[in-house]
Amino acid sequence: MAQDNDNHTESQLPQVLVLRQPGCWTMLESNYSHKFNFLKAWDSPLPQDQFLAGHAGSVQALLSSSIGPPITANILGMLPSLKVIVTTSAGLDHVDLPKCRERGVVVASAPKVHTHDVADLAVGLFLDVMRKISAGDRYVRDRLWASRGEFSLVSKIGGKRVGIVGLGNIGLEVAKKLEAFGCSILYNSRKEKPFVPYPFYSSICELAFNSDALIICCALTAETHHLINNKVLLALGRDGIIVNVGRGAIIDEKEMVQCLVKGEIGGAGLDVFENEPQVPKELFPLDNVVLSPHNGPCTPEYFMDLCELVAGNLAAFFSNRPLLSPALDK
Repeated sequence: MAQDNDNHTESQLPQVLVLRQPGCWTMLESNYSHKFNFLKAWDSPLPQDQFLAGHAGSVQALLSSSIGPPITANILGMLPSLKVIVTTSAGLDHVDLPKCRERGVVVASAPKVHTHDVADLAVGLFLDVMRKISAGDRYVRDRLWASRGEFSLVSKIGGKRVGIVGLGNIGLEVAKKLEAFGCSILYNSRKEKPFVPYPFYSSICELAFNSDALIICCALTAETHHLINNKVLLALGRDGIIVNVGRGAIIDEKEMVQCLVKGEIGGAGLDVFENEPQVPKELFPLDNVVLSPHNGPCTPEYFMDLCELVAGNLAAFFSNRPLLSPALDK
C-alpha cells in the first residue's frame, strides 16, 4: 500500500524529461526528486523514440546538458507539448535554437555558475604549459632527473601578452586572474567593450600575432566554428601557446595538431576537443601539451550551485514565474 502511495505521489509531481544524466545528476536527483518526477530516458529498456512517444502528450519540460544528445529539430518534433528546455551548460550549441523560437519553446541556461571554476582551470592550463609543470612531474616520476640531469628551461609568466578570445563572464575572470600574475591582456570579442581597459582587436590574426598566448573562452556558434584556423595558429608563432576552455570545434583541431607536431606553435592546454571523448593520439607524446577531460567546472561547489539554479528554473516554469536565467524567451 505504501508503494502505491509513493507511485501516486510521484505521478502528481511536475514531469521533467531527461535524455541523459548530466554531470550534476546524482546531487540533483538526491535533492530534488521529491519536487519533480524525472523521466529518465537513458534508464528505460525502450528505444529513445518509443520512450519519447510515450510521454509526447504530457511532458512540458526537458533537462539537457552539452554532454547529452543534442536537442535537434527531430527531438523537438517528437515532443509537441514541450514548453521549456533547462540546460546545465552556458553554451547552447547543442540546442536547435531556431526551431525552439519557431515552436515557442523557452530555454534557460547556466551562464555564470561555472565562471570562476572554468577560469581557474584556464589559468591552471596556461601556467602548466608555460612552466612545464606536468612535463616536469613526468620527468621526475620517470627517474630521468637522475639519469639525464637538469630539466629544460621554462617560461616566465609575468610580462606575457595574453590574448583572450571571448571577453564574457569567463574571459573577464581569466583576465582579472592573469593581471595578478603581471600579464598584459588583449582581447577579441563580438564587439568592443568600452568598460574594460584592455586593447581590442577585431582581427583574430592580429590578436594572435601580438600575443604570447591565446586563451579561448568564447561560445561555439556558426561564426566561431574553426575560428582558430591555420592562419591564426601561424600568426601565434613558434613560441606561442593556445589554451581552450570553450568548445573543441572553435579550433580547427587537425590544423592545431599538425602545428604542434611540426613545432609551428609552442604548446597547448586543452580541456575540450572536437570529438569528445576521442582525443587525437598525436597529442599524447607531446610534453608541451597538457590535456584535461572537459573538467572545467567540475567542483562540488559548482554542482551544488548548478543544481539550485536548475531546480529554480524548473520551479519558476511550473509556477508560471519568469525563468531565473533565460537564454531564449518567448
